[in-house]
Amino acid sequence: MNSPLSPLRRIRFCRRVATRIFPSVGAAWYALNLAAAWPDRFVWVFGWGLGQDSDVAAITQVLDTAAQHGINGAVVSFGLDTLCQHDADYFRRLDVVQAACDKNQIELIPAIFSIGYGGGILAHNRNLAEGLPVLDAPFVVKNGEARLVPDNSVRLANGGFEEFTGDRFKGYGFHDQPGEISFADTEVKHAGHAALRMQNFTANPYGHGRVSQEVRVKSHRCYRLGVWVKTEALQPANAFRLLVLAGDRELAPREFNLPATTDWRHLTMLFNSLTNDRVRLYAGVWGGKAGKFWIDDWSLDEVGPVNVLRRPGTPVVVRNEDGTTTYTESKDYAPLRDPNLSVWRDTGEAMPLKLLAGSRIHDGDRLRVSWYHSMIVNDSQVTVCMAEPEVYAIFDHEAKLLAERVHPRRVLLNMDEVRMGGTCQACRGRNLGELLGGCVTKQAQAIRRYSPGAEVYVWSDMLDPNHNAHGQYYLADGDFTGSWNHIPKDLIMAVWGGEPREKSLRFFADQGFRTLVACYYDADDLKDVKGWLALAKTLPNVRGFMYTPWQRKYGLLPAFGDLLMDSK
Repeated sequence: MNSPLSPLRRIRFCRRVATRIFPSVGAAWYALNLAAAWPDRFVWVFGWGLGQDSDVAAITQVLDTAAQHGINGAVVSFGLDTLCQHDADYFRRLDVVQAACDKNQIELIPAIFSIGYGGGILAHNRNLAEGLPVLDAPFVVKNGEARLVPDNSVRLANGGFEEFTGDRFKGYGFHDQPGEISFADTEVKHAGHAALRMQNFTANPYGHGRVSQEVRVKSHRCYRLGVWVKTEALQPANAFRLLVLAGDRELAPREFNLPATTDWRHLTMLFNSLTNDRVRLYAGVWGGKAGKFWIDDWSLDEVGPVNVLRRPGTPVVVRNEDGTTTYTESKDYAPLRDPNLSVWRDTGEAMPLKLLAGSRIHDGDRLRVSWYHSMIVNDSQVTVCMAEPEVYAIFDHEAKLLAERVHPRRVLLNMDEVRMGGTCQACRGRNLGELLGGCVTKQAQAIRRYSPGAEVYVWSDMLDPNHNAHGQYYLADGDFTGSWNHIPKDLIMAVWGGEPREKSLRFFADQGFRTLVACYYDADDLKDVKGWLALAKTLPNVRGFMYTPWQRKYGLLPAFGDLLMDSK
């Protein structure tokens, strides 16, 4: 027996019939039925950079599929805020994508101007990254160069795991369930006589397999944490983590994406001690299910200038030891500029401070040196400072180029997950909610300066007190609460995050904002999408939905589009 047609299929069938008999009537009737659907039916086209022709082919396939199932907008994030830096091949490919959108009657919607994921701005000037301060680090001058004098009392005890009794290791605050989960292994080790092996994670009710040690540090200093790790059939894959905690706050939120099985690898990461004089170091897995890992030769070292930022808000200051004399850059010492800043790194030697001829600094002098360095969050995220004027000059320049090249009628601001702020001289002490809201406002103004009347959407999380608009957010020094009070009311919130967020949608409805529901996130079904749909029907000013994958998973896009057409 034939199954009944869905509303979208009925619309298409009736349009074909009506158009053949009464072309003008059929087209009008079809348009009327589409107008009754959610006005915004978008797809997030993510993960392609237009760096090769195969990107265009993959994007075009998504657009063709989307059009067949009622999608009317493609939100794209492939370098449309760095137009001044692209070559002819990029623009040739962009033309093909735009033509595919036109053919499918899908609007091309640029996603631009990220602060949390600062690649667009940093492609113009990498020094615009947010910085963490190193204050008054001791240096000593020798042979015309000043180098850091590290505090040798800052170190891990028994970092080589050589001292143990049975399966208990000396010097550690704890390691999970010795003899059941954690073991001394004298057969498999990186160096020395032993390593720490962990397995049987399900013997712990939380799947923990961790080792921890508290260490003393100096405040406002930069440290490098390193460890050698080996894995064997570890599940979940990429489960291994290093943590640096001060109280409940994580000072180095990092991910390493270790394979489930790998020979010994050296993992390193930088962290700034901020105001803390003690930290707790962790290595291991949370929620482990199977497999094994080994760690050995765990180390902690204070490091000198690495990833040094140079802009007005991140000055370098060099004083004598008692602070009575401040030396002059380019007169007493050469500018401290990182030649490797083009690649954020956790490894490599720190830069020395090089003296110049005629300097007031001499061999044997002891100095106090202050600087700012960038930080990597998770696996590659680098945040931009929202208080530097150059950032907004770049936004203005790129908004003009976007208007000339793409002629957007809608734009999505990529203002999500701003995980640093308030730590450099430019933004320290600022109200972060006001600073972020002002940043969003200036972005929208730049867009509308060159694209008058453009609708501006923005990711919701940094404007949502039920999501990320609060204090104690990653490495931000301050509170994002109230950010929503400092943005134009005509912005459209792209609400996202986990299961249906009733509090978030209701919050924005109460504040008078229109919303777009950005849902899906790579599940194997549309269960959460159906929950979002049911919730959206109970609230005012929901404009529609966006199919939002993070892993190039578009297999459920047809069902998603049909569901939107069926549900209104």
